[in-house]
Amino acid sequence: MGVSGKNKKKKWETLRTIFLAILVAVFVRTTLFESFNIPSGSMIPTLQIGDYLWVSKYSYGYSRFSLPFSPNLFSGRIFFTEPQRGDVAVFRFTKDTSVDYIKRIIGLPGDRIQVRKGLLYINGEGVPRQLLGPYTAFDEQHHSMPGLLYSETLPGRGKTSVSVTHDILRLMEDGEQNDTPEYTVPEGYFFAMGDNRDNSADSRFMGSGPQDLGFVPMENLIGKAQRIFFSVDSRYPFWQFWHWPSEVRWNRILQEVK
Repeated sequence: MGVSGKNKKKKWETLRTIFLAILVAVFVRTTLFESFNIPSGSMIPTLQIGDYLWVSKYSYGYSRFSLPFSPNLFSGRIFFTEPQRGDVAVFRFTKDTSVDYIKRIIGLPGDRIQVRKGLLYINGEGVPRQLLGPYTAFDEQHHSMPGLLYSETLPGRGKTSVSVTHDILRLMEDGEQNDTPEYTVPEGYFFAMGDNRDNSADSRFMGSGPQDLGFVPMENLIGKAQRIFFSVDSRYPFWQFWHWPSEVRWNRILQEVK
């Protein structure tokens, strides 16, 4: 084989390797894991702005939103497994399915959800919470948001499920998000809330406004947040590279999302 023939063979082998790598990447992204970053503070303290997550695509089965570019090939979900109350899930926004949201699943089909004077009620029972102390969060512009940190325990659902204890942040005591009607979650939907209870556009807002989430269709689920693989607090301009090491939140890397 001449030199030109060898060069052609190498080019084809390179193209074949690239093609196979793309296929593997698409397979992993579609069926196993996808990475997401956190751009807002609605899930503080559980998730911080600048966290990067691995999300398991297989946890709830697959819908068209599991596929790249979300082609409208089928409706509903295949291999569906209902989420558990307390899961931190990524899903498509109800008003614009090109936008990804991440919230905690609070209510499942048939559940009655209400917030009264800032306290969460599920099926008529107040959800236990314990005051942990003061906590200061920071928004997207790094403005401080002083509040109170609580530990909240969501009840399990069904014989095999267990209760989920997680932290929430309270910033204020009034507002429509803290006194809602009682909502009954319809079949095929779930009710989601942010852990930053006073700074989250979530299912407590049922109107027709562009930011109102309402009940979320199960079809919109993308996956379950599993682990933080990187986290950075971008306080300085990107070009100030000498601050990069100090901006990495080393203690959050590989932290499980609970």
